[in-house]
Amino acid sequence: MANVTIIGAQWGDEGKGKVVDWLASRADVVVRFQGGHNAGHTLVVGNQTYKLSLLPSGLVRGKLGVIGNGVVVDPVALLAEIGRVREQGLNVTPETLRIADNAPLILPLHAALDAAREAARGARRIGTTGRGIGPAYEDKVARRAIRVCDLAEPETLDWRLDELLLHHNTLLAGLGAPTFGKAELMDQLLALAPQILPFAEPVWERLAEAKKSGARILFEGAQAVMLDVDHGTYPFVTSSNTVSGQIAAGAGVGPDAAGRVLGIAKAYSTRVGSGPFPTEQDNETGRLLGERGHEFGTVTGRARRCGWFDAALVRQAVKVGGIQGLALTKLDVLDGMTTLQIGVGYRIGGETLPHLPPGAAAQAKAEPVYETIEGWSGSTRGARSYADLPAQAIKYVRRIEELVECPVTLLSTSPERDDTILMQDPFAD
Repeated sequence: MANVTIIGAQWGDEGKGKVVDWLASRADVVVRFQGGHNAGHTLVVGNQTYKLSLLPSGLVRGKLGVIGNGVVVDPVALLAEIGRVREQGLNVTPETLRIADNAPLILPLHAALDAAREAARGARRIGTTGRGIGPAYEDKVARRAIRVCDLAEPETLDWRLDELLLHHNTLLAGLGAPTFGKAELMDQLLALAPQILPFAEPVWERLAEAKKSGARILFEGAQAVMLDVDHGTYPFVTSSNTVSGQIAAGAGVGPDAAGRVLGIAKAYSTRVGSGPFPTEQDNETGRLLGERGHEFGTVTGRARRCGWFDAALVRQAVKVGGIQGLALTKLDVLDGMTTLQIGVGYRIGGETLPHLPPGAAAQAKAEPVYETIEGWSGSTRGARSYADLPAQAIKYVRRIEELVECPVTLLSTSPERDDTILMQDPFAD
């Protein structure tokens, strides 16, 4: 059976949750392989709206959810999220959710350091969510992280906390922020252990068995390619690799497990937080897109910056992210607009480039090169076949395919699960 990997093809918030939910009904296992609770997926199922940050979206469809070792896990946030969805009637137990026993933990000191550093940056702040994601990944790479498996070993927690506090308290004190005591952190971790450990296992082994049995695995990415720590608009990026190649390291599977890679992109562009955004419309057009698209972050509640579709950016995401098919969401937000603009390149200091350069100064100076395309007067909202779309809307989609050099294989025309047009089955072998 074929597997499917879903990643964002812009700066996140592209509607991955709905697409994952739509495809999860045909998968057996849904796996998160990077990121933390700084990412959010909103799923609308009947009269229920689920807002997930750490939990794999497939749990809503009764599928086995797996949190891979590439995810940094805030145990307090995870338990709170489990509690919230349980109140909505969702059954989350160790039989339905498994967590990699080697996944790193986010502790309160990580969030404190995150916030203190952002405050110290002042006008040059990156725009993090302040949830400790970056500092937790730093600890992982520096080999001082506390991992899920360590919760079963109080003696390991004891000396690892010494290492952590030596590093973090020094930084916090230097930034004028309160420091942390060892006894309080130890008590918190020991209290969390019996609540988290029943979910823990070597998930690489379970995924190997799933592959051997022919089960369908859906790998669910967080954030998006242009927030990748290597390939995104650095330093205004997340702290993990978001491209499809990360599933091998982040879930403990071979690179061949990715299967078909589906990239999710809005029919326009949005971004949360700081950083370059060449096609941003800080004007009435941007406000209109934001109002129609209900553009507020699932996790932060922050209003998203809005602008025209950037084909040059998505083409770059297609190439470095290994995207084989594009899922285009929120096409209905563009209904009734007389003309549309598509970014096809960038002008920097008199030079025209087909891609966004890696340098921060060059990115900040990039001016978009636009192609103008006629809009449409009819409605696309709720369309479930190409025959339901206005002719000019189809032309818009076709032009995007040409510019990003990737076929649009799925169209989403509303938040509702079934308002979807499928041109090519991503699970087909």
